Amino acid sequence: MTDLSASEAKTVEPGMGDYFALLKPRVMQLVVFTALVALLVAPVPVHPVIAAISILCIAVGAGASGALNMWWDADIDAKMRRTAKRPIPAGKVAPGEALGIGLALSGFSIVMLGLAANWVSAGILAFTIFFYAVVYSMWLKRSTPQNIVIGGAAGAFPPLLGWAVATGGFSIESWLMFALIFMWTPPHFWALALFVRTDYGDAGVPMLTETHGRRVTRNHVLGYTIALVPVALALGFTSIGGPFYLALSVLLNIRFLRGAIAIWRRDETVAEADNYATEKSVFRQSLYYLFLHFGALLVEASLAPFGLGGW
Repeated sequence: MTDLSASEAKTVEPGMGDYFALLKPRVMQLVVFTALVALLVAPVPVHPVIAAISILCIAVGAGASGALNMWWDADIDAKMRRTAKRPIPAGKVAPGEALGIGLALSGFSIVMLGLAANWVSAGILAFTIFFYAVVYSMWLKRSTPQNIVIGGAAGAFPPLLGWAVATGGFSIESWLMFALIFMWTPPHFWALALFVRTDYGDAGVPMLTETHGRRVTRNHVLGYTIALVPVALALGFTSIGGPFYLALSVLLNIRFLRGAIAIWRRDETVAEADNYATEKSVFRQSLYYLFLHFGALLVEASLAPFGLGGW
């Protein structure tokens, strides 16, 4: 992490929007949604008040992770066009403030989740924050091109959290939800890395595109997408799956696999000619892919009381 001078770190008075941006609200949306789905589809009902408090704690914990990540990555964020306008490199929030906010929100969210739900879920939340802030941000991101693969676990923990809030433990269903996000993360981020171009190289981040080349990255996008398909389909045969989920999953995986094959077939000359249209399209598809899979699980749970959902 670079040392930012006081004048560089904070040149304008921050607003509430700047502090909110520090929490990575777009990432938080995915965390909250997948945790909420897992909580709602779990076999043990949760009181609405406890559920609401638990989801709020999970959201705050995700925001704390984002703040700690931005504090540590302020130097490389300043070098990438995609992140240069974040609160710290833009001079709106001082690094020390971000660190304080991240630590305070971490402690608050973990303790409150333990008191409101159970200490198993609180322990998972604590480990998730540690994994994202320390294992991924401080170690993996700058040391290995497998940063996205291993670090993807941080974004995959929310379903385990939601399930643990309801049941106090784990199951094959919760681990398959974890595996779905874990296997989805590499092709999602590598599709992005292909059209972000030199940002990661300029910042010294060993993304696969920089360390092994774009041809290897295209091969990996296809390989991980192929590995993702059976995980997504397997979830459809569990107690939280059903015909609706399985039918939608088949369609989504056919489309996603076709996109990955299209990326694999392209070379840089073709990609540059159309400004990476295919790569950008597959990246957008990857966003819908995950939300629709978890949305389908929610539909199955909603239909179950009427004898229409599940097997």
